[in-house]
Amino acid sequence: MLVMGIESSCDETACAIVSEKKELLSSIVWSQYDEHRRFGGVVPEIAARAHLEQVDIIIKEAMKQANVDFKDLSAIAVAGGPGLIGGVMVGVVTAKAIALAHNLPFVAINHLEGHALMSRFTNDIEFPYLLMLTSGGHCQILIVEAPGKYEKLGGTIDDSAGEAFDKVAKMLNVGYPGGPNIERCAFYGNPKRFCLPTPMKGRAGCDFSFSGLKTAVRHQIEELEKNAPLSEQDKADMSASFQKTVVEVISDRLKNAISIFKDKYPNAKHLVVSGGVAANTSLRDALLSLATKNNMEFAAPPLKLCTDNGVMIAWAGVERFRLGKTSCLDFKAKPRWPLDNMDE
Repeated sequence: MLVMGIESSCDETACAIVSEKKELLSSIVWSQYDEHRRFGGVVPEIAARAHLEQVDIIIKEAMKQANVDFKDLSAIAVAGGPGLIGGVMVGVVTAKAIALAHNLPFVAINHLEGHALMSRFTNDIEFPYLLMLTSGGHCQILIVEAPGKYEKLGGTIDDSAGEAFDKVAKMLNVGYPGGPNIERCAFYGNPKRFCLPTPMKGRAGCDFSFSGLKTAVRHQIEELEKNAPLSEQDKADMSASFQKTVVEVISDRLKNAISIFKDKYPNAKHLVVSGGVAANTSLRDALLSLATKNNMEFAAPPLKLCTDNGVMIAWAGVERFRLGKTSCLDFKAKPRWPLDNMDE
């Protein structure tokens, strides 16, 4: 079984082809960093146009790399949402056209499910497992029981962790994309210099809040700038302090989630982190330590597969297609698509 996956939900145009045996035949990703850098974030209209210009080129390159033709494919999978609706529509319409023209099954994938199932492609992970899914637009903890079957334990009540990284990077003027640049600056900083709040830490439940933390960073920056422009060391120290606080908050929330998960599934053993923020090495190290302390095994995709890519969509397509879960060609692209009730 070979499945093509197309991803265009934000600022990466991607296509990959994978097999049911977890063979990666091709993976092409075209990132729009240059198009959005001067704006300090993703501009939806620009993103949609860029997807439209690149999607055919990316698909052809993926097929050339895999050395396959459309007749060799078993199904076409595509990110059908959630995401920036213009970009999602480009991918969905393209995938529908390929499916119709070549009489192939069409599988609409929840972008978040792509992240959620990615570790089953890269690691030997069995259901159920506990998942920390954190990206630019999402931050939630779920129990993953099967494709399409998720129990949400908690989520952000305001900003996601990835959004907070991007906004703090903009405040510090360290460039776009925010997450990698904050991490790079933090490497040279003192994480103890600035005392920042840890929203929700110590409370019951598994919900997150990052809006107050972001506001506290802004206030500290404004205080510093009363005396002089931010120095490179100021930026490094603030980045390190902010990153340390985010990791501390996520670790605290996950402690509660691990307790709930173990009560429900005493024999389950995996703690998985996925999504763009999962590429942050400080977070990965902290969650590895947390898993070890709780007698769990930690798993995360390789760094290059944490951010949006076609592999995660193709693999989610494999998981769904072999269960007979295909989509109709009247499927509509979705700007919002909750993971915990996606099949309703």
